[in-house]
Amino acid sequence: MKTTKELLASVTSALETLKVEDKKNRLSEIEQEMSKSDFWSDQESAEITVAELSALKKVVEPWTELHAKLINLDELSLLLGTDASDEEKLELQADLDSATMTYNDLKKHLLFSGDHDSGNAILRITSGVGGTEAMDFAAMLERMYLRFSEQNDLKTTQIERVAGEEAGVKTSVLEISGPYAYGQLKSDHGTHRLVRLSPFNADNLRQTSFALVEVLPIIEQAESLLDPKDVRIDIYRSGGKGGQSVNTTDSAVRLTHIPTNTVVAIQNERSQLKNKELAFKILAARLEKLRQEQHAEDLNSLRAGESAAWGQQIRNYVLHPYTLVKDTRTKYEETDADAVLDGAISNFQTAYLEHLAAQENLET
Repeated sequence: MKTTKELLASVTSALETLKVEDKKNRLSEIEQEMSKSDFWSDQESAEITVAELSALKKVVEPWTELHAKLINLDELSLLLGTDASDEEKLELQADLDSATMTYNDLKKHLLFSGDHDSGNAILRITSGVGGTEAMDFAAMLERMYLRFSEQNDLKTTQIERVAGEEAGVKTSVLEISGPYAYGQLKSDHGTHRLVRLSPFNADNLRQTSFALVEVLPIIEQAESLLDPKDVRIDIYRSGGKGGQSVNTTDSAVRLTHIPTNTVVAIQNERSQLKNKELAFKILAARLEKLRQEQHAEDLNSLRAGESAAWGQQIRNYVLHPYTLVKDTRTKYEETDADAVLDGAISNFQTAYLEHLAAQENLET
């Protein structure tokens, strides 16, 4: 157990690492922007600013409050000194225990050291080998991430969803926003494997199915980052169900990043402009993920070729003949598979972040 001074030193160091003072300054700037009479004249821009304000507060406020509490606790401890009564000592210890618990909850923020960890994420789930069983697994994962987001005060927006013919989903694309959304979810990027007694098999046999989870960092002003000559834009008529006009107008957009042959198609919105914005957002996110995997300096240095995400199996969910969820990289595992599939995946994320931090320490 750390003393008050030791815990205060740890929290002070964390404030510097997390650049809380810079975040406070940004909060002041945003509050000044919001006080202007024309702030809501551009509603879309205003909503982005308000979201940034909320995300910053969720980081700044708890750390600032903890720091202030420890300063007061340290001053009180010095003031009482050796003359403190047994009751006062017990009260000081209870306050220190409470502050320690708060610090242990918050220090996960220190593991978010990646370039985009503090930002929002695009999460794409694609059913793989296994037919209807795999589509049902994809829907189970979709629910898992929706429940996780709900439990952790993250906002989810459905970008695209293609349902399976019999059950589940073929593809589900979500935008997840909130403090460290990408940093929390990046551990889940890769192939997920399910083993269970299939409810879609007449003989109730054990079956293995797969789903791909792509976790991509959202890049702001995505279109301006890409060289126009590198992107081919195709406009076409949306297919499938979609209301009165989705099938009667050329609103669907397909973008092809020519140097890497990366393709993104969006037809979710009736507006061609909205679909184009979404497509560029996802394309830039995919290219940034590819840049990370290739260790390229910038997007212009990317080599042709798809991400090897399908080739990396990162988590196994076994529901029969026993229950176990295990990460293949960190070896972290939990036996309560139902809880995990109900959104309790934070321990897997923390294990992965600690694994990354340990690897970085070894390399340095």
